[in-house]
Amino acid sequence: MKKVQTFSFPMASHSFLSATLRLCDPPFIHLSSRPLLSFHLQTPKSLPRIHTGSSSSLDLLIAFSSGEIRGSESSLLSSIMNDSEKLAAFGGCFGDSIGRNDTQLNSYTEGTSQQRISIKNSVGENLVGILHEAGSDDLVILCHGFRSSKESKTIVNLAKALLEERFSVFCFDFAGNGESEGLFQYGNYRREVEDLRAVILYFQTQNRKVCAIAGHSKGGNVVLLYASVYNDIPRVINISGRFNLKRGIEDRLGKDYMRRIKENGFIDVKDKSGAFLYKVTEESLVDRLTTDMLTACHSIDQKCKVLTVHGSDDDIVPSEDAYEFANHIVTHKLHIIEGADHEYMTHQDQLAKLVPDFVKSDLKEDDSA
Repeated sequence: MKKVQTFSFPMASHSFLSATLRLCDPPFIHLSSRPLLSFHLQTPKSLPRIHTGSSSSLDLLIAFSSGEIRGSESSLLSSIMNDSEKLAAFGGCFGDSIGRNDTQLNSYTEGTSQQRISIKNSVGENLVGILHEAGSDDLVILCHGFRSSKESKTIVNLAKALLEERFSVFCFDFAGNGESEGLFQYGNYRREVEDLRAVILYFQTQNRKVCAIAGHSKGGNVVLLYASVYNDIPRVINISGRFNLKRGIEDRLGKDYMRRIKENGFIDVKDKSGAFLYKVTEESLVDRLTTDMLTACHSIDQKCKVLTVHGSDDDIVPSEDAYEFANHIVTHKLHIIEGADHEYMTHQDQLAKLVPDFVKSDLKEDDSA
């Protein structure tokens, strides 16, 4: 019989959150069909009073998971959470047991297996990933977003959906993220492209066929940039990537970021409580500002098939960026998920259907050609 435990957590003045956790196995679960967490939420009447200190990740995870917070309230919480809190709340807890146990990697889809793999990038850093084997020669590589990891909710759900369609999947952490070696950098787009290159070359030496690469958020930019440089992947899926990389910087660094970084050579980014999160160097900022997605789109070979998926209610990267990709990539499909935010919090099922369907349909077209 499943064990059930109930906990109470303080959220704000005179308000407590109680949670019932059902302890179940396997660790990777498609949330729409088998929820890992079920909660009863008691929130203060005024959302801005929600505590955002050290326990905010758990508070917000429970609030979102319960379905109590939607729409404009969801946007408010998204704006007050820092990126590491979003990772912890929206993805980190769902996959922590995977990749940290070298002797027992439990399969979360029947008939599949998992293997922990470490791949050296071009500068000798170890990139840590999990290979999910479905018994297929076709391999899909998934790339996480900014300050995220292979264990994010979006990556986990996509991996599960692809495995159910009998595609093998490799999820890994870029250098400086998750379990991989290296120092985190703010921009680093070109370096992450080379990380992906190292991963693809590894599997090519293993006689594996990489049939598609997919990335969420910043990972979407990375897979498109990869395709603009290396013409060896037939299908690319860009999920909520940003077309105009000059936008969105003020949201993280403040309006006077250029002056401060010129004066000091760096900017320390902190969370709402003032705790240090990461350092932005002038070099890493310039890397982002000089990464040209327009030129990259025009450089993608027309034989490469690209799918862009974006949420209509994305408050991190506006959906208009998705239309820019559609306008400038030759062989391109665009799908806007109505009502979806940047994390696809209540639209994971739709996202998890679109990606395998795109890969499958293209494979069928290839077979009939």
